[in-house]
Amino acid sequence: MAYDIEKTDAEWREELTPAEYAVLREAGTERPFVGEYTDTKTEGVYSCRACGNELFTSGTKFESHCGWPSFYDPRDSSAVELIEDRTHGMVRVEVRCAKCGSHLGHVFEGEGYPTPTDQRYCINSISLKLRPHEK
Repeated sequence: MAYDIEKTDAEWREELTPAEYAVLREAGTERPFVGEYTDTKTEGVYSCRACGNELFTSGTKFESHCGWPSFYDPRDSSAVELIEDRTHGMVRVEVRCAKCGSHLGHVFEGEGYPTPTDQRYCINSISLKLRPHEK
């Protein structure tokens, strides 16, 4: 798929830290309960750390106690791309930034969380950058 923002691996490696590159560009996963935004209650907009695309808002963030920030809906359905992921012997749905193709996490359905969508966008903190609402 062609993205609005296309860069070479060398360009991404120059712009991102090794940990950010491992998650965003190589579909890695940060360890649970260590991410910057796992328990954040700050109100604002969460953007893609690689390109700045606005992805989620604090209004859809909820406590799932899974170790990663969880949201029940993206800010705009066109902000993310959903792709079938059959790695690690599982069938899951990968969530990527629709603007640059960076890996964000996975989305799960039917887990019984009391959310309007019954979905849990389980997103790596390192994939996100929070812009707090101005007070």
